[in-house]
Amino acid sequence: MNHIVTVQDAVTAFADFMEPTDAELDAIEQEMPMILADVELLDAHIVTLDRTPTELDERRIRRARRRALAARVALVNRAADAAGGAA
Repeated sequence: MNHIVTVQDAVTAFADFMEPTDAELDAIEQEMPMILADVELLDAHIVTLDRTPTELDERRIRRARRRALAARVALVNRAADAAGGAA
């Protein structure tokens, strides 16, 4: 009988070294409004997957799309300001 051996130890052996750096965590924090806006947009689309979108659904999708776009623009502008330019 052959035993199945997991490779969990080999996969997680370097987990201490694979933690995100402070710079990576700061970047995630900077992008969080955009991430949340994208999640809201996905939620709006998911609601309409199994039915024909109503007028209210279409408004929700448009509103979520505008918020996602505004969050992306804000992120680009913050990055440009930090780099010394303007977008």
